[in-house]
Parts: sequence; structure tokens; C-alpha cells
Amino acid sequence: MTNSRDLILKLKEVKKRDNLSLAMIEELTEKNGEHVSKTTLSRVFADGSEDTIFKFENTLKPIANAILDIDTIEEDDSLDTQALKIMLRYKANKIKELEAELDHAKVKYHEKLDKEREQYRRSIEYLKKQIDIKDKRIDILMDAVFKRSEV
Repeated sequence: MTNSRDLILKLKEVKKRDNLSLAMIEELTEKNGEHVSKTTLSRVFADGSEDTIFKFENTLKPIANAILDIDTIEEDDSLDTQALKIMLRYKANKIKELEAELDHAKVKYHEKLDKEREQYRRSIEYLKKQIDIKDKRIDILMDAVFKRSEV
């Protein structure tokens, strides 16, 4: 998988090469329907930020989508840039797959929980009925004991 450090270094390189300002990058991310705050952008492009951990999905991916244009691999892109675009595309697809699997697993888990809840509810109802029956029997026996003791 793509190393965040390499991605951040490549983003800085593209920013410098294309002479992009933080405002321009913010505008490009907004144009793509995503949002990264200026504060976050300044942290990503700060000196030494490549050693900082950023969330891929919320921070690095929108910036990469905006300035690297990962959807199109151009022939004039360097091999590193092409590789990064391919890896970013792969990573984004993998995240979508994993999210779909997670949603499916959640649904199955909730179905299982619902079945167990229903089973426990039926068990509790059965046990309550048994307690009622036993209470009635105890009452009958106690009445018989009191009548016998009176006699």
C-alpha cells in the first residue's frame, strides 16, 4: 500500500511545481465535492509534515484527488506519480470494498442479535408462565395445609 510519507512528499512536490497556494488547493477540493480546511492544508504542507500521521480518507485523499487528478493517468506523469495514482485508486477502491463488507457484517450481526433477543424473550415468557403455574400450585397446597391444620 502507499506510504503516507511518500504521498505527502509527492503532494508537496506537485504544489511547488504547479505553484499552487493553499487557497487554490482548497478551491480544487471544493470543486471535487470534498472539503479540507485551510488549517489542515497548512498542516499537511508544513515543513516536516511527512512524518505526521493524517487520516487518508478525510485529508490526504481529497487533496490528492484535487492536485494529482488520480482518475486520469497522463503519459507525461513521472513513473512515481503514475504509481502513486494507481495506488491511490487501488486504496480508495479497497476502502469502499471494506466499508461494504463492514456494512454487510453489521447487518448480519444485527439480524443475529434480533434472533437471539427473540429467543430470550420467548424463554423469559415461558419461565414467567412456569412461575405462575408453580405459584398457583403452592397456593393450592398452602390452602390444603391450612384446612388440614384446622381440622
